[in-house]
Amino acid sequence: MLSIIPGYVIWIIIVLAIFYFALVTWIGKRGISHSKTMAGFATAKGSVSPIIVGASFAATYSSVNLFIGVPGLAYQYGTSVLWYTLGCFGVSWIALLLIAKKFWKFSQGQGGVLTLPEWLGKRYKSKVLQVLVALLILFNVYYIVGQNVGLATIFETIVGIPYVWGIVIAVVITIAYIGIGGAFAQLVSDGIQGLLMAVTSILVFVSIFWVVGGFSELSTQLAAIDPNLVSAINTTEGSPYDSRLAIAAVQFMLFAFILMPHLLNKILSLETEADLRPFTLSSGVILFLISTLMVLGGLAARAQFPNLANPDQAIPVYLFEAFHPVIAAFLIFGIISAILSSTDSLYLGVTSSIGNDVYRNVAPHVSRSPISAETLDRRAVKVSKYSLVFVGLATLYVSFNRPESLSLLIQFSYSAIICGVMAPILLGYVWKRAHRYGAIASLITGTSLYVLFTTADIISNIYLAMLASTLISFLVMIILSFVANVQTESAKRTAYHS
Repeated sequence: MLSIIPGYVIWIIIVLAIFYFALVTWIGKRGISHSKTMAGFATAKGSVSPIIVGASFAATYSSVNLFIGVPGLAYQYGTSVLWYTLGCFGVSWIALLLIAKKFWKFSQGQGGVLTLPEWLGKRYKSKVLQVLVALLILFNVYYIVGQNVGLATIFETIVGIPYVWGIVIAVVITIAYIGIGGAFAQLVSDGIQGLLMAVTSILVFVSIFWVVGGFSELSTQLAAIDPNLVSAINTTEGSPYDSRLAIAAVQFMLFAFILMPHLLNKILSLETEADLRPFTLSSGVILFLISTLMVLGGLAARAQFPNLANPDQAIPVYLFEAFHPVIAAFLIFGIISAILSSTDSLYLGVTSSIGNDVYRNVAPHVSRSPISAETLDRRAVKVSKYSLVFVGLATLYVSFNRPESLSLLIQFSYSAIICGVMAPILLGYVWKRAHRYGAIASLITGTSLYVLFTTADIISNIYLAMLASTLISFLVMIILSFVANVQTESAKRTAYHS
């Protein structure tokens, strides 16, 4: 626990945490009526204002990565990390604008789609692809672990709660209100959290002027510590921003990040096409504030506290340097909101896919008697809610071993998913002849190569590993789609002539 924190501040944070848990539990109970069906549990379509859904999108996008992990990287590697944060808004929001409308309209044309795996399954008319994508989403377990670790680090650093108990609190709070209220609880609570995160980011930005003396003075102090900290490209060993190619790969990854299942599911929560405009505007404004301002706290922390043992503590330490302890306590709660806002979406995305994409496709084939559509839907909801407990226990177990870098763990998890789904989604958008065999092969190739490249240290930079794996997956899909289409056309001609 930080020695600079007065004892009464700890009690303020504890009271806020109790109040927050009571609030989200109440929101969860409000969502009970919306989560009785699979559609209601997974999307709560039309039940939440598109402005709130947009705020929820931005909050979910940001997570502990932008509030703890990336500022921690900025503490280590300096201004080169700004390439990441600027791309979060500049590249990712543009990607959202390009993708949202068509993704939503295809879903409507299919009678309503509940998850990304189902979207891909219907686009390629392949139940196998749908199930495989649902299984791929299990990589999000590591993403959730990153969120749990971030929240436990906050509790440990600020409140003095042991790391293990912080992990337990993180898991129990989240699965409780998601299990009760489903997507409705997740969207409303995340919308509130997004607003808290935006306010926190603005205050961190303006605090630079009275803590450090402005950005010119900040650059001077960082350069005095290490000239690499003010370089656009940091060539220090271990830096993920050590070349132009690595930076280009970061932007590529940030464009692709919009394709993450727990983000695209937000679009499926919109009821009408008119909802797309306020949704994208709300998400853009809040995402800009969150993604571009918070990282500055990590830079300022390096200038003020150059010898922190754990870079991920940069933001908590800085907040208590920059603000009165009472204000800092409320801002710390903004960070806790950032963590919970992604964790709940990830839990919902994983468990919705288990119920909707795995159980609903597998159960009719293994059942001894026919299952009615209504019964199947009701059971799928139960499977999703029960699996929430098992996924929570799995993430609890994995979270007990603290990772070396919070940001890198999170980025590994979502990069593994992106490598698998990017080619099927984007080629499915622009190429009518994209084939299911190519999509399946691309999914397996992209993710397998990424895991191989990173775990075997063939490509040590995680961004370059993702870029290489994804480009190969595109090539595999294009080649196999051409082959499959040629064979299909040949078979049709043979059947016609015979």
